[in-house]
Amino acid sequence: MLEPEPTAAGTVFGDRIDLARRFTAALARHGEERGLIGPLELPRLWTRHVLNSAVIAPFFSGRVGDVGSGAGLPGLVLAIARPDVEWVLIEPMERRVTWLSEQVAELGLENVEVVRARAEDWKHGSVLDAVTARAVSALRTLIPLTAPLVRDGGELIFLKGRSASAEIDAAEKQVRKFRLSEVRTEIVGDGILDEPSTVVRALVRAH
Repeated sequence: MLEPEPTAAGTVFGDRIDLARRFTAALARHGEERGLIGPLELPRLWTRHVLNSAVIAPFFSGRVGDVGSGAGLPGLVLAIARPDVEWVLIEPMERRVTWLSEQVAELGLENVEVVRARAEDWKHGSVLDAVTARAVSALRTLIPLTAPLVRDGGELIFLKGRSASAEIDAAEKQVRKFRLSEVRTEIVGDGILDEPSTVVRALVRAH
């Protein structure tokens, strides 16, 4: 059974709540059969996935990449919450790209571009204002994939779990190599979500 919509959803999405409902319903309906979410995720789809992604929406501006966008978590959710930001969803798997493109069309999201590519195959240089990712890989692997996409002074903003601080420690070499600064964890959604989101943020200096 799909988790009932939490009261917090209206607070987080505001006048975009209808689009968030439509996306969540579509993911609940088709997510498992299309290999986007696991069979145990429906009872926590809103809280663990949709709202977990949406609460970081205020961090972004400009043109933002979501690496390994998958089901659209966090990229599509953030595009719903922040129509004033331009989102580039970067995903290598064809079936997931198809899903993302379908949802962009069905929801009428004019602020989203879907790119079928691996992050390491990005051809456009360091042009993004920020890059985000959720449940892609450990920080020491993620930094070399994402930092080269970000302009000087841009930001990496990753949704992470409780091991975020340990991941920062383990990525010390990559932090130095890619000249990241102000690397830190932040707790987001405290007072809104029962389980707030943990975010790793870092500034990117010229490569």
